[in-house]
Amino acid sequence: MIQRAGALAFASSLFLTACIGGSGGGEGEAAGPLPSEKILQPNPGRTAEPSATRSTLGSRSALSQQVPILQSGGQQWQPYERAEDFPNTVTLDNQLIPMSDGVKLFAKITVPATEAGTPAPGPFPVILTQTSYNSSVGQYVPAVGASDYLVKRGYASVLVDVRGTGNSEGNWEAFGEREQADYNEVVNWVVDQQWSDGRIGVQGISYLGITAVLTAEQQNPAVKAAFPIVPIGDGYRDIVFTGGNVNATFIPIWMGAVTGLGILPLELLATDDPSAILEAIPDRLAGAILDFQVPTMLKAVLGDEETVFDEGFWSVRSPLEGVDNIQVPTFIVGGSHDLFQRSEPLWFERLKGRVPVKLLIGPWTHIEAAGLPSNGLPADGVPDFDHLQLQWFDEYVMGLETNVDAQPNVTQYVTGVERYETTTDWPHPEMSAQQFFLTSDGALASRGQLQDSVPQNATTMSTLQQPLNGLCSFSTTQWTAGATGFIPLPCFESNDLAELASLTFDLPAGEDGIYINGPIQADLWVSTTAQDVQLSVRVDVVGADGRSEPLTNGLMTASMHSVDEARSRYDNGIMLQPWHTFRSTDRELLVPLEPKKVSVEVFSTSAYIPPGSSLRVSISTSNVPQGIPPLLELINSLLGVMTLHMGPEMPSGIALPIVPSEALH
Repeated sequence: MIQRAGALAFASSLFLTACIGGSGGGEGEAAGPLPSEKILQPNPGRTAEPSATRSTLGSRSALSQQVPILQSGGQQWQPYERAEDFPNTVTLDNQLIPMSDGVKLFAKITVPATEAGTPAPGPFPVILTQTSYNSSVGQYVPAVGASDYLVKRGYASVLVDVRGTGNSEGNWEAFGEREQADYNEVVNWVVDQQWSDGRIGVQGISYLGITAVLTAEQQNPAVKAAFPIVPIGDGYRDIVFTGGNVNATFIPIWMGAVTGLGILPLELLATDDPSAILEAIPDRLAGAILDFQVPTMLKAVLGDEETVFDEGFWSVRSPLEGVDNIQVPTFIVGGSHDLFQRSEPLWFERLKGRVPVKLLIGPWTHIEAAGLPSNGLPADGVPDFDHLQLQWFDEYVMGLETNVDAQPNVTQYVTGVERYETTTDWPHPEMSAQQFFLTSDGALASRGQLQDSVPQNATTMSTLQQPLNGLCSFSTTQWTAGATGFIPLPCFESNDLAELASLTFDLPAGEDGIYINGPIQADLWVSTTAQDVQLSVRVDVVGADGRSEPLTNGLMTASMHSVDEARSRYDNGIMLQPWHTFRSTDRELLVPLEPKKVSVEVFSTSAYIPPGSSLRVSISTSNVPQGIPPLLELINSLLGVMTLHMGPEMPSGIALPIVPSEALH
């Protein structure tokens, strides 16, 4: 894992940039032809037939399906560089972009410049970034503003505040339908500008990466490529209501950051309509208090059905629902401890074989993925983001021949070997789901398929249902976007304290070690003296010294256990990733003391457990940093005792994505 160090004051400033991204810039050769012939080519290396044993994870709009396993597509990173064509950059006068409903969006434009600092003759291809974090912050946080690197290589940079944020007019509604309509109107405005040659690449980190994929989904012919960094896929399942539990750590601070960074849109004073600031401030406050931010958080906490269940509100705000509309090359960057850890590899899975696509997953929290203070690249041959973006946009926006197709399809940091590994596909082409069963002596037993390998005697283990577990664990670091990783408390780096209140089960690594790469599913038979229970499942590595290093986790409210098998992922006949419906009509409170099978989705990871260590599965009844039940629902699970059942009739277990250790390079 990347070393986390720094002062607490530094961490506080970083937190405000947890969802901030920047655009790149630089100079280049003369603009080439529109690279449409490249866009239409599928990802290289697709097999002729789908795998007979492997399926994808579905979504609200798509069933699970069998897909080809990519067998080729570049195995080693090759460097790519291009010299600057322009010595300077210059920021043009701020612009207000009129939308079709009369709202004006604020934009900053940076273009290549001469030695004298005057704008170079254009037009240029454009890198478009749309942000909710106030484009003015780019003056102080480089990750937010235009990157000189790409601008000096021949690109113009356009940074736009989405409606209701920063210096833009209107009310913010976090990826609502009106905001998404704005994205396409912004693209059309960019195309019409004299400094634009009509070719656009979209990019950004977190919120800015989400606007990038949502813009690509609108199929505007001017958009040629996308480079989203840590983008969300499913707003409900990824973070806001993971397992039916509301995230009370990151989400309130995130909404507060968006509101706070736009409460004083001072740069409107420098536009052609400075009086707009007088209207923007009261509108911004009223929108936050009456229309969206405060009402949405209250609905979540109080249990409003349209908010706490997977209804239309979340479908609109889950970009993966529109992934099939993306027709441009897309480079996905994710983090193994990111806020959106769940969906980042799913983007690759849904795009592969249809458009050129690459996946890079680093050992990052959200802040680290943003490069704050550093994401550790370049490393193990993997270039830094500047070079990755340059090659991607040079190939697919500028139309140069860069041989980007020969770069690895999938690059993942593997915890345990502490390096980046490349492969042709995700999940790993050699991955095979294997079922392990929990035993009363705290072990994980593997004895073949389910019907042949259940424990022979029915046994149980019990634990008190307590709602505060995980407060001092790595979960707090992950679900605060990485901010607490800068606080020098050991428990924010380990799960040792959280495991004290958990039921733990260990699997020794053996002589060859254990390599896991992909999603994980825990199937738990549980009963409770209450009417509900939250099930937290952690997967960690326990070293010879007994210290627990976090890998991944899952959280599930038992009453919302309903699974749509037609949308779930299978491998070797084993369900490896459940698709929970989260519909209000499917919710079913538990009958006290009556066992119920609950499948828990544990987010994907990539890790090697070396000889002398063990893989540990720990099960508890809460993980506060990741999520808590809405207040009115919490009553159903308080003051209870959860019992975990094991044995022939109720075989609690976990499905792991096992890859042969020799597959490591």
